[in-house]
Amino acid sequence: MCFFYPLYRSTFRTTKDYLNSQIIICISAVSEQLIVLCCLFLHVVREKDVCWEYAEKLDGNKVKCKFCLRVLNGGISRLKHHLSRLPSKGVNPCSKVRDDVTDRVRAIISSKEDIKEPCSAKKQKPAEAKSPGNISATKALMGVESASPVAKVYPIVTSVTPSSLSNQENAERSIALFFFENKLDFSVARSPSYQLMIDAIGKCGSGFAGPSVEMLKTTWLERIKSEVSLQLKDIEKEWATTGCTIIADTWTDNKSRALINFFVSSPSRTFFHKSVDASSYFKNTKCLADLFDSVIQDFGAENVVQIIMDSSFNYTGIANHILQNYGTIFVSPCASQCLNLILEEFSKVDWVNRCILQAQTLSKFIYNNASMLDLMKKFTGGQDLIKTGITKSVSNFLSLQSMLKQRSRLKLMFSSNEYSTNSAYANKPQNIACITIVEDGDFWRAVEESVAISEPFLKVLREVSGGKPAVGSIYELMTRAKESIRTYYIMDESKCKTFLDIVDRKWRDQLHSPLHSAAAFLNPSVQYNPEIKFLVSIKEDFFKVIEKLLPTPEMRRLWWEQFGDSAPVLQRVAIRILSQVCSTFTFERHWNTFQQIHSEKRNKIDKESLNDLVYINYNLKLTRQMRTKSLESDPIQFDDIDMTSEWVEESDNPSPTQWLDRFGSALDGSDLNTRQFNAAIFGANDHIFGL
Repeated sequence: MCFFYPLYRSTFRTTKDYLNSQIIICISAVSEQLIVLCCLFLHVVREKDVCWEYAEKLDGNKVKCKFCLRVLNGGISRLKHHLSRLPSKGVNPCSKVRDDVTDRVRAIISSKEDIKEPCSAKKQKPAEAKSPGNISATKALMGVESASPVAKVYPIVTSVTPSSLSNQENAERSIALFFFENKLDFSVARSPSYQLMIDAIGKCGSGFAGPSVEMLKTTWLERIKSEVSLQLKDIEKEWATTGCTIIADTWTDNKSRALINFFVSSPSRTFFHKSVDASSYFKNTKCLADLFDSVIQDFGAENVVQIIMDSSFNYTGIANHILQNYGTIFVSPCASQCLNLILEEFSKVDWVNRCILQAQTLSKFIYNNASMLDLMKKFTGGQDLIKTGITKSVSNFLSLQSMLKQRSRLKLMFSSNEYSTNSAYANKPQNIACITIVEDGDFWRAVEESVAISEPFLKVLREVSGGKPAVGSIYELMTRAKESIRTYYIMDESKCKTFLDIVDRKWRDQLHSPLHSAAAFLNPSVQYNPEIKFLVSIKEDFFKVIEKLLPTPEMRRLWWEQFGDSAPVLQRVAIRILSQVCSTFTFERHWNTFQQIHSEKRNKIDKESLNDLVYINYNLKLTRQMRTKSLESDPIQFDDIDMTSEWVEESDNPSPTQWLDRFGSALDGSDLNTRQFNAAIFGANDHIFGL
């Protein structure tokens, strides 16, 4: 510094100015080095982020999820939101991530948010009074030390709270207590409204008082029902163009009661209408006809194109009544039910049934032993061996398909030292039988064959059960499925005939509908396909449908003679035909909810409240299903395994907790069907609504 001092001395008025300038230069140089080091440190930290084990890093700022294989822009941060399945703008939730991974990622996100905004640094702003349940400004500003209303009512609960817990842990503990005390299904935590509720409460600050029981039963029940009903009013506007389908779905409970649930479906969405206990008159055609008349009038006969009902009804009697009294309404069978019956008949073929029983022997051995289940998960990378579908037959073939994918891993597991040296399962009586099955080439060939013949019809079932208008494609899809059978059995005419006879018989007896034929005639893939042999017959059905939807001869003549295929009237008819669904399996069933309505005698107020609650509950679920539906979701498969199915349960009459006891450390949430847990532990008649 002294050496350069004479050279630059003239530039500065004083020695002090010069020294100050040199200090600034030195600090700047050091700062540059610190910035570089910080960047390197942040890069290393970013690379060591624990969530990288769930993703593959791609070029640029892109990552690939290892669960659903979706490519995300924005790096590890967006991946976390993707895996957390929390509501997040621009990030689709992962449909295949394991629950334990979701919980872990949510904890990571939550801990980072705690660091960004410590509780001691900021005070919550008082919430605006937007509803009858909002707290006052004074309550919103209460300090953390003040006694909350909950603390006053439940002093025992708050006194046993461990003092060492952080705010985050204490909040999670309180939520867990609420779930356990009220026997709530754990899957509730996956609901988008769950996180929305927590966020809204957090904004209110300490001392927030939730709505009372009476306020929930009256004020908020009415307000939310009105909001849901307004959504239906918006959908009604399209019925004049597209028409709608009434879906009548039945359920017989353990008390032999016949419950009928009515839905209305159009291209925009499906709405739940109401649930009716028809036990006293289910076999009475006149009473059922009156019931259907009332439902048709609810929607307007001019808007209803078809009614879909399952085979449990007196189908012929009700269908005849509707066809005779409503000239423009069709009655159609449920396509999904017919497809399920086809798969059920497939599973009854001797060699297929034997294959399913052998596969179930393997799955029962694995799922009834905690150590064995842990070992299986280790070899399969955390994947389950079996799947639960919307019906027993679907579960059978989905599970065979899953087991086939894990074939090499199963063989490796049963031949490993970890298996042979562990007395917890190697000495079990089923051990020899399972090893024999896994090493049996005939068994695996039967599995391959079962998957090959069932998958084409599972594809059709997915198409018609997805909630979208599929009436125009059912003929084409079924034709392709039958061609798959012919191609697979091109060298085995006997087997080919066995399965095609099953398909043709069910199609002829239960699936054929004039509306399906007319829709097929309007489908170019059918109309101009030289391989389609039944074009003449569907053309005849098409003209019958035209005569029904255009009731006067003048309208038909005007269309056919003057306009031909370009007629505006035909366009309207085509839209109404092709806008319909063809299945009752367009929604997830929640029979426990309906059982609350019909469980026991209640006074009029409670019965009305329960009806309103079911109306809200079901339509919110249908809305969520529509919004969260992704390309990866499977409409015929449930996320959770049914732990009481024939693929797991060994005993014919299991005790309520028998299947739960066998899990031990393996009970990590991904194997537990909490719907079954709630019914098994607390009883199907436990009234979750408390009304």
